[in-house]
Amino acid sequence: MFFNTPTLMTWGRIAAIPLIVGVYFDALPLETASRDLIATCVFVLSAITDWLDGYLARRLNQVSSFGAFLDPVADKILVCASVLVLVHLGRADVFVGLIIIGREIAISALREWMAQIGAAKSVAVHMVGKLKTVVQMVAIPFLLFNGTLFGLINTHLWGAWLIWIAAVMTVWSMVYYLRKALPEIRARVK
Repeated sequence: MFFNTPTLMTWGRIAAIPLIVGVYFDALPLETASRDLIATCVFVLSAITDWLDGYLARRLNQVSSFGAFLDPVADKILVCASVLVLVHLGRADVFVGLIIIGREIAISALREWMAQIGAAKSVAVHMVGKLKTVVQMVAIPFLLFNGTLFGLINTHLWGAWLIWIAAVMTVWSMVYYLRKALPEIRARVK
Protein backbone atom coordinates (compact mmCIF):
# COMPACT_ATOMS: atom_id res chain seq x y z
CA MET A 1 0.00 0.00 0.00
CA PHE A 2 1.56 3.23 -1.19
CA PHE A 3 -0.70 5.62 0.70
CA ASN A 4 -1.95 4.20 3.98
CA THR A 5 -1.38 6.18 7.19
CA PRO A 6 1.94 4.58 8.20
CA THR A 7 3.36 4.87 4.68
CA LEU A 8 2.27 8.52 4.45
CA MET A 9 4.19 9.16 7.67
CA THR A 10 7.26 7.56 6.08
CA TRP A 11 6.81 9.74 2.98
CA GLY A 12 6.58 12.71 5.36
CA ARG A 13 9.98 11.78 6.79
CA ILE A 14 11.43 11.81 3.29
CA ALA A 15 9.77 15.17 2.56
CA ALA A 16 11.29 16.60 5.75
CA ILE A 17 14.86 15.96 4.58
CA PRO A 18 15.07 18.95 2.20
CA LEU A 19 13.78 21.17 5.00
CA ILE A 20 16.51 20.04 7.39
CA VAL A 21 19.15 20.64 4.72
CA GLY A 22 17.54 23.72 3.17
CA VAL A 23 17.12 25.65 6.40
CA TYR A 24 20.89 26.18 6.36
CA PHE A 25 20.97 27.84 2.92
CA ASP A 26 22.60 31.23 3.25
CA ALA A 27 19.87 32.84 1.13
CA LEU A 28 17.34 32.39 3.96
CA PRO A 29 17.06 35.41 6.27
CA LEU A 30 17.32 33.38 9.47
CA GLU A 31 19.68 33.60 12.41
CA THR A 32 21.75 30.53 13.23
CA ALA A 33 19.74 29.81 16.39
CA SER A 34 16.48 29.84 14.38
CA ARG A 35 17.95 27.53 11.75
CA ASP A 36 19.17 25.17 14.45
CA LEU A 37 15.80 25.13 16.21
CA ILE A 38 13.86 24.47 12.99
CA ALA A 39 16.22 21.68 11.90
CA THR A 40 16.12 20.12 15.37
CA CYS A 41 12.33 20.18 15.58
CA VAL A 42 11.91 18.72 12.09
CA PHE A 43 14.43 15.97 12.87
CA VAL A 44 12.81 15.11 16.22
CA LEU A 45 9.33 14.97 14.64
CA SER A 46 10.74 12.76 11.88
CA ALA A 47 12.38 10.46 14.43
CA ILE A 48 9.08 10.15 16.31
CA THR A 49 7.27 9.21 13.10
CA ASP A 50 9.89 6.51 12.56
CA TRP A 51 8.64 4.75 15.67
CA LEU A 52 5.00 5.74 15.17
CA ASP A 53 4.62 4.51 11.58
CA GLY A 54 5.78 1.00 12.53
CA TYR A 55 3.50 0.96 15.55
CA LEU A 56 0.50 2.12 13.51
CA ALA A 57 1.23 -0.31 10.68
CA ARG A 58 1.06 -3.21 13.14
CA ARG A 59 -1.87 -1.84 15.16
CA LEU A 60 -4.00 -0.93 12.12
CA ASN A 61 -2.96 -4.11 10.30
CA GLN A 62 -1.50 -2.01 7.47
CA VAL A 63 1.89 -3.69 7.24
CA SER A 64 2.98 -3.82 3.60
CA SER A 65 6.06 -4.96 1.73
CA PHE A 66 6.35 -1.46 0.24
CA GLY A 67 6.25 0.11 3.70
CA ALA A 68 8.84 -2.40 4.92
CA PHE A 69 11.07 -1.31 2.02
CA LEU A 70 10.45 2.45 2.31
CA ASP A 71 10.84 2.79 6.10
CA PRO A 72 14.54 1.89 6.35
CA VAL A 73 15.30 3.86 3.18
CA ALA A 74 13.71 6.97 4.72
CA ASP A 75 15.65 6.42 7.95
CA LYS A 76 18.97 6.02 6.16
CA ILE A 77 18.48 9.10 3.97
CA LEU A 78 17.36 11.17 6.98
CA VAL A 79 20.39 10.14 9.05
CA CYS A 80 22.88 10.49 6.19
CA ALA A 81 21.57 13.92 5.13
CA SER A 82 21.62 15.15 8.72
CA VAL A 83 25.15 13.85 9.29
CA LEU A 84 26.30 15.62 6.11
CA VAL A 85 24.75 18.86 7.38
CA LEU A 86 26.55 18.42 10.70
CA VAL A 87 29.88 17.77 8.96
CA HIS A 88 29.31 20.85 6.78
CA LEU A 89 28.58 22.97 9.85
CA GLY A 90 31.70 21.65 11.59
CA ARG A 91 29.68 20.01 14.37
CA ALA A 92 30.62 16.44 13.47
CA ASP A 93 33.93 15.06 12.32
CA VAL A 94 34.16 13.99 8.68
CA PHE A 95 35.49 10.62 9.89
CA VAL A 96 32.24 10.06 11.83
CA GLY A 97 30.29 10.92 8.69
CA LEU A 98 32.30 8.44 6.63
CA ILE A 99 31.77 5.69 9.20
CA ILE A 100 28.02 6.22 9.49
CA ILE A 101 27.32 6.71 5.79
CA GLY A 102 29.76 3.97 4.71
CA ARG A 103 28.13 1.48 7.06
CA GLU A 104 24.65 2.31 5.79
CA ILE A 105 25.75 1.70 2.20
CA ALA A 106 27.65 -1.49 3.06
CA ILE A 107 24.87 -3.05 5.13
CA SER A 108 22.20 -2.09 2.59
CA ALA A 109 24.24 -3.78 -0.13
CA LEU A 110 24.83 -6.81 2.10
CA ARG A 111 21.12 -7.13 2.85
CA GLU A 112 20.27 -6.88 -0.84
CA TRP A 113 22.82 -9.57 -1.69
CA MET A 114 21.59 -11.84 1.11
CA ALA A 115 18.00 -11.40 -0.11
CA GLN A 116 19.05 -12.35 -3.65
CA ILE A 117 20.63 -15.58 -2.45
CA GLY A 118 17.72 -16.40 -0.15
CA ALA A 119 19.57 -15.71 3.10
CA ALA A 120 17.90 -12.47 4.21
CA LYS A 121 17.29 -13.84 7.71
CA SER A 122 21.03 -14.01 8.33
CA VAL A 123 21.16 -10.20 8.33
CA ALA A 124 17.80 -9.43 9.91
CA VAL A 125 17.70 -6.36 12.15
CA HIS A 126 19.29 -7.08 15.51
CA MET A 127 19.26 -5.26 18.85
CA VAL A 128 22.77 -3.86 18.27
CA GLY A 129 21.51 -2.13 15.10
CA LYS A 130 18.47 -0.79 16.92
CA LEU A 131 20.59 0.53 19.78
CA LYS A 132 22.92 2.22 17.27
CA THR A 133 19.91 3.91 15.70
CA VAL A 134 18.66 5.18 19.07
CA VAL A 135 22.05 6.71 19.89
CA GLN A 136 22.18 8.36 16.45
CA MET A 137 18.63 9.68 16.86
CA VAL A 138 19.64 11.39 20.12
CA ALA A 139 23.07 12.61 19.00
CA ILE A 140 21.91 14.23 15.75
CA PRO A 141 19.26 16.58 17.21
CA PHE A 142 21.63 17.50 20.04
CA LEU A 143 24.22 18.55 17.44
CA LEU A 144 21.63 20.29 15.28
CA PHE A 145 20.40 22.28 18.29
CA ASN A 146 23.97 23.16 19.27
CA GLY A 147 23.15 25.12 22.41
CA THR A 148 22.07 24.82 26.00
CA LEU A 149 18.85 22.92 26.56
CA PHE A 150 16.69 23.84 29.57
CA GLY A 151 19.60 25.92 30.85
CA LEU A 152 21.37 22.72 31.88
CA ILE A 153 22.38 20.48 29.00
CA ASN A 154 25.19 21.47 26.66
CA THR A 155 23.80 19.73 23.61
CA HIS A 156 26.96 20.21 21.56
CA LEU A 157 29.09 18.45 24.18
CA TRP A 158 26.61 15.61 24.67
CA GLY A 159 25.95 15.35 20.96
CA ALA A 160 29.69 15.17 20.18
CA TRP A 161 30.15 12.31 22.63
CA LEU A 162 27.04 10.51 21.46
CA ILE A 163 27.88 10.78 17.76
CA TRP A 164 31.27 9.17 18.44
CA ILE A 165 29.56 6.46 20.50
CA ALA A 166 27.16 6.00 17.58
CA ALA A 167 30.14 5.70 15.21
CA VAL A 168 31.68 2.96 17.38
CA MET A 169 28.32 1.19 17.58
CA THR A 170 28.00 1.58 13.82
CA VAL A 171 31.23 -0.33 13.28
CA TRP A 172 30.21 -2.87 15.91
CA SER A 173 26.85 -3.49 14.23
CA MET A 174 28.47 -3.73 10.80
CA VAL A 175 30.92 -6.36 12.08
CA TYR A 176 28.02 -8.22 13.70
CA TYR A 177 26.02 -8.32 10.45
CA LEU A 178 29.07 -9.28 8.38
CA ARG A 179 29.86 -12.15 10.79
CA LYS A 180 26.26 -13.37 10.57
CA ALA A 181 26.41 -13.28 6.76
CA LEU A 182 29.87 -14.83 6.44
CA PRO A 183 28.75 -18.50 6.52
CA GLU A 184 26.24 -17.79 3.72
CA ILE A 185 28.87 -15.91 1.73
CA ARG A 186 31.42 -18.71 2.14
CA ALA A 187 28.85 -21.31 1.07
CA ARG A 188 28.11 -19.46 -2.17
CA VAL A 189 31.41 -17.93 -3.20
CA LYS A 190 33.43 -20.26 -5.38
